[in-house]
Amino acid sequence: MGFILTESRLENRTSSSADHRLGYTETSRLTPVVYVVAPDRAERESLEWLIQCEGWHPETFASGEEFLAHPLEAVPSCLLLDVSLPGLSGLELQKRAAVERPYIPTIFLSAKGDIPTAVEAMKAGAVEFFTKPFRDNELLSAVREALERSRYVLAKEAQKRALQRSYASLSPRERQVMALVSSGLLNKQVGGELGISEITVKAHRGQVMQKMHANSFADLIRMAAKLGLSRRKEFPWLRRDDSATDLTGVLLDAAPNAM
Repeated sequence: MGFILTESRLENRTSSSADHRLGYTETSRLTPVVYVVAPDRAERESLEWLIQCEGWHPETFASGEEFLAHPLEAVPSCLLLDVSLPGLSGLELQKRAAVERPYIPTIFLSAKGDIPTAVEAMKAGAVEFFTKPFRDNELLSAVREALERSRYVLAKEAQKRALQRSYASLSPRERQVMALVSSGLLNKQVGGELGISEITVKAHRGQVMQKMHANSFADLIRMAAKLGLSRRKEFPWLRRDDSATDLTGVLLDAAPNAM
């Protein structure tokens, strides 16, 4: 058997309860797709059979151009890619796919042990680089890892979209409150900066927690970080030496209908 270059195994992924609610399971129920791009028909058919035996859905192509022209679904996927292709090379296709389809990790198949090519492929993000012949169980193990990576990327994208939808549902005042409380200010301090009562701040904060689906303040902090929120970013007109008293008129003037 030829050599196999392997990247380190997928790191242990952990997610908060908020991550779970915001889409981590969105892709878990979808049948994974394994794309095969290889010029040899017999090889494509052999891999297709192997993929089907694992309960995955195979899609095969004879060239990189065929693969790029094919409409793809945003489901957990990976690409089994022959290095030697007619037209667009395997390495060129890997680079294109990484930009256009970043949720589809690549596993390379090569007829010869070309170390420079293997190194280039791995540096570009390939999961593994196999030389033929290879063991089925080793290939399937690599495919499982690639599908897990794909599932993780898709889940993160789903979380991001859900988080942005939740944030879009906040009123202007609620966004101000979220930015200020997530920056570490107490309710009383937030009220001072916005010119509203502490009770009103608590009410807005409760609405923010509900609309953002946050179970805890720690959840809200993580969400604010993912959204890139900060006191300075949300209120860029403030000077660094502004006091809470000075902020009141500025913030109220900037958002007169925010309450």
